[in-house]
Amino acid sequence: MPNLLSIPFKRTVAVPIRQKTKDYILAHHTDTHPDAFKWDINRWESLRKDATGCVVHVNSVKVALSYHAQLVYILTKLPNDIGLDIPYTAAFNSSDPPQTLANLSYERAAVLFNLAALHSQLSAVEDRSNIKGLKQVMLHSQNAAGTLNYLKSSALPKLQESLAPTDMPLDFTDQFLSSLEALMLAQAQEAVWQRAILENYKNGVIAKLAAKVATYYGISLACLKEGPPAIQRAFPSGWIAHLETKQLHFEAVAQFRKSVDELEANRYGKELARLTQALALAKNGYDIARRGSVTAAVVSDIKSLLDTLQKNHSRAERDNDLIYHEDVPSLSSLPAIVEVSMVHPLISAALSDPKTAIGDDAVIFGELVAYGARIAIEIYKDRRKNWIQEEIIDRAQRLDDVATSTLRSLNLPAALEALERPVGLPPSLLKKADEALDFLDQEAEEDEVFQAGLPGVRAASQEANKELTTKAEKYRSILQQAGASDQVVRAKWDEWEQNITELTWSNEDLEAAVPSTTVSMASRIDAGDKNSTQSHARQLRVLLESLGGIQRERAQSVARVKWLAESEDITPRVLKAATAIERWVEVQPSMFEDLLDEALEKYTKFREDLEAGEQRQEVLLESITGRNQLFLQSRKEDPSVTDRERALQSLDLAYHKYREVTRNLDEGVQFYNDFGKILTQFRETCRDWAVRRRDEMQYVLILRKGPSSLKIAVSAAN
Repeated sequence: MPNLLSIPFKRTVAVPIRQKTKDYILAHHTDTHPDAFKWDINRWESLRKDATGCVVHVNSVKVALSYHAQLVYILTKLPNDIGLDIPYTAAFNSSDPPQTLANLSYERAAVLFNLAALHSQLSAVEDRSNIKGLKQVMLHSQNAAGTLNYLKSSALPKLQESLAPTDMPLDFTDQFLSSLEALMLAQAQEAVWQRAILENYKNGVIAKLAAKVATYYGISLACLKEGPPAIQRAFPSGWIAHLETKQLHFEAVAQFRKSVDELEANRYGKELARLTQALALAKNGYDIARRGSVTAAVVSDIKSLLDTLQKNHSRAERDNDLIYHEDVPSLSSLPAIVEVSMVHPLISAALSDPKTAIGDDAVIFGELVAYGARIAIEIYKDRRKNWIQEEIIDRAQRLDDVATSTLRSLNLPAALEALERPVGLPPSLLKKADEALDFLDQEAEEDEVFQAGLPGVRAASQEANKELTTKAEKYRSILQQAGASDQVVRAKWDEWEQNITELTWSNEDLEAAVPSTTVSMASRIDAGDKNSTQSHARQLRVLLESLGGIQRERAQSVARVKWLAESEDITPRVLKAATAIERWVEVQPSMFEDLLDEALEKYTKFREDLEAGEQRQEVLLESITGRNQLFLQSRKEDPSVTDRERALQSLDLAYHKYREVTRNLDEGVQFYNDFGKILTQFRETCRDWAVRRRDEMQYVLILRKGPSSLKIAVSAAN
């Protein structure tokens, strides 16, 4: 039996690449059709089938490297999660249910892990009785170490970023991979040591090589012992005993070879000291090997070394006692054996520069727009929407509210219209009444559509696991809070419903409801007071019309900015910038930051217009306040005028309350529309979770029936 360890494969089954990729393209690339990528999808399926076949042959290395290179490129075009669930078993526990993740970086990491496993298995089957075989052991073991090193440095960080810590597979943790990497280097260095013996290197050199073998085994062992207990349990029961035995074996070998070197230099006391240390190490290693579940070859190797050491120690001790009589120094006083490493992690050029592994093959999804560019477009749309809402729409509404509040506190324009039109209805009130009818009709239509389209997810959430159930409770709480907000709006409507309803009356009914002041004004205002009052009223009307002009300009600015946003399409600019980025570079949304800022800059002129209007409005409101005081002082007190003012003010205030309620309703509709999408996605998540659970159970049942059933299932899936 071999005395080298090999890494087992992580097993997988066929996955629905075709369907999930088509679904993703249809959902996120509306400017193209999945059929345009028929070759790409077929090539992906074919490569994955070949690369995950777990065939131990040297030709499988090229297949795995090619598939990994394509995955690297695919990840520049697609996000980690395209809805494709990918299952892989644990390396050392293939009988357990696989861990399934909807994550393409998981696929890439598993492919790299299996490539390292392939190199280790190719190394283990080589004939180590000759130089040629030892060279292949050294090459494959170093490639295995290099692949694991590349997995840790390149693929693992991206996988960690995309997963919650609790979702990270155990055999992708740093301690797990570092232990395997050190093991592969130890076995490569062991092949170097064995070759040195076959080629009759000097004992001092062989000792230095053996010392480094022991160090590598020690590093591998330390990574396991320093990690959490779960990592140690993930390895076979005899794995740790194997590493401990090997470490002690080569520490003993190093001391033994150095003792021969001491003997050749006539340093008999040092020879005996090193033999004593070597013998103690070998005995310890042999005891561990016998107790642990290590291979017979490992036990035989250290037993053979122990026998050799016992013979040499007895001979050296006898010779020194009878002939040389040299003092035997303590081991701590002896010079340490200088370690020499002849191996290092070999990272294939096809890994460090993946495009070299493609060869004549075309890249998969070479014509698909990069995912990062798509995200940049969505980021810009969200940023533009939020900026316009906060800097233009909300700001304009606040300014309108300030103007409305100020006029309301001054009883304007009701007081002015009560004087100017002693009978009938003011034009401003008629306009607002007509608008109210339009708003009611529009709101009724929108509410009917909304109520018909509201989705429900209760049944789906009840089937979810604890995490999904917790999320469902969170969503239910949000809906309860939204219901409370709805009640506030409802109360506001109930308070003002009667006044708002009056705005829907006919002109004749409204006119009858508003008191007239014709007779009273004629009898109570003398000519002088009337002229003064009318003068102030005219100037006040001019100021109010100027304020109305500012408000109309503001409304036009809001309308223009909305139109500009609706007509703007930044997609061509982003796509043009994306094509300028070097291929094989993962496109990140941050690469388009300057372009997005520049595109958003054109909207700042609308904010500048609002700021200018705000300054003009402040001046006008101050003037209106002052002129209104003069108007009130000049006007005779008349109860009928006061009643008419109150009636007109009540109707005017009802109009503004109606606008306030409709804004609340619009916000509520937007909330429920957006939340409905979230709940729909939540429903899909719960459904997918249940499907995965059923698939995992089927997989367990297949495994329990034996390897032949698994082979049949894989063939059927393919």
